[in-house]
Amino acid sequence: MKLRSRIATAAAVVVALVAAPALAAELTGTMKKIKDTGAIVIGHREASIPFSYLDDQQRPIGYSMDICARIVEAVKKELNMPNLQVRYNPVTPQTRIPLMANGTIDLECGSTTNTVERQKQVGFAVTTFITGTKLLVKKDSGIKSIDDLKGKTVVVTQGTTNERAVKQINDEKNLGIRFLHAKDHAESFLTVETGRAVAFPMDHILLYGLIANSKNPAEWDVVGDFLSFDPYAVMLRKDDPQWKKFVDAVIIGLMKSGELEKLYNKWFLSPIPPKNVTLNVPMTPQLVEQFKNPNDKGA
Repeated sequence: MKLRSRIATAAAVVVALVAAPALAAELTGTMKKIKDTGAIVIGHREASIPFSYLDDQQRPIGYSMDICARIVEAVKKELNMPNLQVRYNPVTPQTRIPLMANGTIDLECGSTTNTVERQKQVGFAVTTFITGTKLLVKKDSGIKSIDDLKGKTVVVTQGTTNERAVKQINDEKNLGIRFLHAKDHAESFLTVETGRAVAFPMDHILLYGLIANSKNPAEWDVVGDFLSFDPYAVMLRKDDPQWKKFVDAVIIGLMKSGELEKLYNKWFLSPIPPKNVTLNVPMTPQLVEQFKNPNDKGA
């Protein structure tokens, strides 16, 4: 066998090993729960475009949902359960962690940032997207940075890392920002749209998703420097090493095979429902590096 052929064969074996699910002699934790109940419960968002949101048939779709669909298919094969039931449970930024911690959901497939603080309550798979906080404003607002928010009213989605980041900067700079609190991103956007707040700080990719599906996209802008670093990951139950090893193996397999890049192109560089708009957000150098060298480091 020629050297080039041997190298290619060895590389294929490595990829196959990485992509293979985590075999185990005895099922524990979430894998045992799924086997015993005959069902897997997916926690999803209703308005986190393009990661996890509802289409015009009220079905959850998105980049994160596609990743979780691949995980579900791997579970079916691993447990030899082709008729495994898949149940969907909507979650919000306020309910996602409690519902994971109390065993209601088995995977949270949304736009959740992996943080060191959250790791005290839940687990995370390897990072599948990297973003950061910016400001959504109306183009005619005159606001270009967080310093322009001094003394003004801002809406934040409760329970998000963005809320914490902006409030910390507000305290450090003594800006005197007045905060309104919304239950989800759609409500936050509506608050700015109706003039009750002048800005909505959120992960920049989610803001582009909201603008793309708004009544008048030309009316809006995303401004300012990144105010935080937010690595997104599928959320798991804490202290469940068998489940985490399995899920990580599936996602890393998608990265190594190029399948995850195809999903990225589908949701960030192609027309997406419901309005068939294209977000046109190329993969950042940080995410390219993440796909080459996967990790689960929290912010």
